[in-house]
Amino acid sequence: QNLLAEKVEQLMEWSSRRSVIRMNGDKFRRFVKAPPRNYSVVVMFTALQPQRQCSVCRQANEEYQVLANSWRYSSAFSNKLFFTVVDYDEGADVFQQLNMNSAPTFMHFPPKGKPKRADTFDLQRIGFAAEQLAKWIADRTDVHIRVFRPPNYSGTIALALLVSLVGGLLYLRRNNLEFIYNKTGWAMAALCVVFAMTSGQMWNHIRGPPYAHKNPQNGQVSYIHGSSQAQFVAESHIILLLNAAITMGMVLLNEAATSKGDVGKRRIICLVGLGLVVFFFSFLLSIFRSKYHGYPY
Repeated sequence: QNLLAEKVEQLMEWSSRRSVIRMNGDKFRRFVKAPPRNYSVVVMFTALQPQRQCSVCRQANEEYQVLANSWRYSSAFSNKLFFTVVDYDEGADVFQQLNMNSAPTFMHFPPKGKPKRADTFDLQRIGFAAEQLAKWIADRTDVHIRVFRPPNYSGTIALALLVSLVGGLLYLRRNNLEFIYNKTGWAMAALCVVFAMTSGQMWNHIRGPPYAHKNPQNGQVSYIHGSSQAQFVAESHIILLLNAAITMGMVLLNEAATSKGDVGKRRIICLVGLGLVVFFFSFLLSIFRSKYHGYPY
């Protein structure tokens, strides 16, 4: 009982200084793995050092800090739950002990027994938003955390600037507004939105994936994620350009079929459009095949 009281007292002291307790291998084994323990511990295994180039680790850490601060400064705060972090460069032995080869990873260590499969947060499927982490913790510990985010006015300011810019341009051209009725301009704007959405930009915004992946063993850079459940930012840019090229090919094919110009010129436009569609659509299919290995082609 004295040992347990000492451990809880020490954890509470660390929590009073910072919401997320940093741990090395020795602290992890003593306060998280070793009994006695009557408290739950949520551990974020990460790699935050700049040389690791883990941008998703930094983004996940920001959400984790929001969640830990919400718990630390809530009226329900108690010694039944602690938030900790183990960085690879400070606890590589912990990663080896748990056979962990990816970061970030969130795990819950219950007061008694070993962690079960559900005690590892499904980051790939759910994402790492503080609200989703809070829901997972409530399922595992019955501790309900209301997430409080610091106010962020950047979106409001950006929207106000955009509205001001558009309003200013309309005012300056108030005597010549024919461009508003330009169908080609509106079509191009609509296509840009479609390309952005179908290439996975919203997924990037929600999940915060890295731009690309560099293999630490051989230094090879991958721009296409090998799993159908994830993607890189560079991958979405590649898909956007492929969709744009295919669309351009279809536009040229339509132009060749409907225009009334010179036959030879129309034939060239048709061949160029057909080449764009065939080449870039086959490239798009090859990327799809590399991500969905079991798809029955």
